Amino acid sequence: MAEAARKQRSPAAPRPVRCIVKLGALSSRGAAITNKGKLESIDEESLRSACAQLRQAMSESDGTAPEKVRGMDWSRRPGDPADPVVDAEGFAGMAGLGLDSNFVVVHGAGSFGHFQASRSGVHKGGLHSTLVKAGFVATRISVTSLNQEIVRALAREGIPSVGMSPFACGWSTQRRDLASANASQIIESLHAGFVPVLHGDAVLDESLDCTILSGDVIIRHLAQLLTPKYVVFLTDVHGVYDRPPTDPNAVLLKEIEVDDNGGWSIVKPALQGNRKEVEISVAAHDTTGGMETKILEAAAIARLGVDVYITKVDTEHSLRALKGDVNTSSDDWLGTVIRAAK
Repeated sequence: MAEAARKQRSPAAPRPVRCIVKLGALSSRGAAITNKGKLESIDEESLRSACAQLRQAMSESDGTAPEKVRGMDWSRRPGDPADPVVDAEGFAGMAGLGLDSNFVVVHGAGSFGHFQASRSGVHKGGLHSTLVKAGFVATRISVTSLNQEIVRALAREGIPSVGMSPFACGWSTQRRDLASANASQIIESLHAGFVPVLHGDAVLDESLDCTILSGDVIIRHLAQLLTPKYVVFLTDVHGVYDRPPTDPNAVLLKEIEVDDNGGWSIVKPALQGNRKEVEISVAAHDTTGGMETKILEAAAIARLGVDVYITKVDTEHSLRALKGDVNTSSDDWLGTVIRAAK
């Protein structure tokens, strides 16, 4: 990770990034904005709600008067009965968008990309294989199509979002560890007032030829580079539980501290038997390593001194997290806060 930072050009950001948002599942069978059981299927309502809440969090309005949202998706979608409405005069007459757009969005693949990658073995590498090469192409077609749909949904809420693929930005790995990650385009886009939208991607690997770079690894690197005020994981469940959330006895872990060595301490609630330490493998409930990666990356971000809020998408709790309005001393917020030990 440090080697990747040394290999990039890093123009100074205009001010600390307010928030990096991760859209993705936390439970092993769920998905936040896609229907994981259906190939390349988007949960339109969850996506629409997440984008609307992002706009609310960005809004510089005092909330006393309703805002007029001027959409930026001016493309005609298949099946649309008419051409898109473009409010050119409205935009021309605006002094500004009235948004604090100093956000970055990262999303996982959900029901996009996984099928293509697993069928072809892209994550294992080996571009000498025509199957892997074809799968690399197919995987990128799938994940970039999801990225475009998320960018369009944000644009419909008047958020000036731009899609950015790690592969196209020259990001690469060395035995699946991030080796090169040029963030100059991301930082320059933030300078210009855009909201970069990145995604998990198929990338080149110096040893394996290719592999999959997860959105969770991307968000940790961006947190290290951009030092946001806080990071929000919008997921399919309310946060991190002590066992699978489908278990009726599952307990939501509301506050977790991470020490310098990466060890966990449960601050709230007190677990039965006064047990304060939770093994990552127990908290993750995932045999593939995918869930373990998500929790480990969130803990790594917290060790940077950046609070991480994990909560369920499309709820009042997700809106508060996006605004940074989380008070762990109160019981009216449902979610998990992961922060560095004091």
